[in-house]
Amino acid sequence: MDSQYSDAESSVAQAVPVGLYVHLPWCVRKCPYCDFNSHEPRGEIPEGVYVDAVLADLEQSMPALGERQFESLYFGGGTPSLFTAASVGRIIESVRAADRLAAGAEVTLEANPGTADAGRFLGYRQAGVNRLSVGVQSFGEASLRALGRIHDGDDAHRAVEMAAEYFDNFNLDLMYGLPGQNPKGAEADVQAAVASGASHLSCYQLTLEPNTAFAKFPPALPGEELQAEIETIVHGHLQAGGYQRYEVSAHGRPGRECRHNRRYWEFGDYLGVGAGAHSKLTQDGQIYRQARVRAPQGYMVRAADGDAIAERRLVTDSDLLLEFMMNALRLTDGFELDLLVRRTGLDPATAQPALQRAADQGLLEIRGQHVQPSARGQRYLNAVIREFLPD
Repeated sequence: MDSQYSDAESSVAQAVPVGLYVHLPWCVRKCPYCDFNSHEPRGEIPEGVYVDAVLADLEQSMPALGERQFESLYFGGGTPSLFTAASVGRIIESVRAADRLAAGAEVTLEANPGTADAGRFLGYRQAGVNRLSVGVQSFGEASLRALGRIHDGDDAHRAVEMAAEYFDNFNLDLMYGLPGQNPKGAEADVQAAVASGASHLSCYQLTLEPNTAFAKFPPALPGEELQAEIETIVHGHLQAGGYQRYEVSAHGRPGRECRHNRRYWEFGDYLGVGAGAHSKLTQDGQIYRQARVRAPQGYMVRAADGDAIAERRLVTDSDLLLEFMMNALRLTDGFELDLLVRRTGLDPATAQPALQRAADQGLLEIRGQHVQPSARGQRYLNAVIREFLPD
């Protein structure tokens, strides 16, 4: 990539905070609802070769950042907790040795209760991970079976206990609106999550995504009225438990918002390495999106050859407004129009007609330069976003 910046172009890039996402793509078993780039291994995971590829990809990508440091590092998947602490530590140390990891950076790793053990969690902490994200999804046996998870309720509780022992900052993923779920079951799940002491909870409704087993063979899900009742119960317990909802599905205790994910919603930059990882980077005064090769084997070959990028495109002005709003309007507190200018360079006047249409429908609240989704807008976010589709 071209690393030559003019002074003006460099200052634009330097003003945009950047995070690093590392994709570790293997899972013991593919969940039927999952549309992420995850793969069941055929034999032993080529852990060392894959980490070599990630490090090569990182080295090749650094010039695109200018002098910026990563303010967050996120290991996602797949199931990152299938990788050893030594491999995770190699990646963290490589970023740190290149003077690319900012002081106090948030370093998150996703873990599956079915692959959790105390020694591994301790190893991650010693390797430099300071935030764990545990994908429990549910504590109920019937729900976990319906979701095709490899862990049971006891595994979920044990994983949470281990996370609390080694991390003072950890997240739990919790799903609701599950096959056969009733309000009582959803309430039991959210009560267990709140009681865990987790600093952050990601709670989201199960949706049937294209190209998944659930899309091909849809399970029976609660109806719309029951879904609404379950959601009200879940959000009520989270609020009563001291969690602040700051994004559509993200609830954190004060000061414990996920800094990495917030960067996406505030339309910051992120470099994604690993099979199928995506990036958004400000370069030469323009915004580009990249996608790495999806297949792990192909990614390892291409990264070793010096170019793991399968797609690179310029985000045009006609798409910038939509992409910004798709992210920023997920924030319950909304945003200042100045953020639109700083992240995209667009004149706020270009957004005013669509903002006003959404406000007239009661979907947005506009106070001076501040834009915020209403309670109705949060519930019908897609209706808000449609207003910003290019003609």
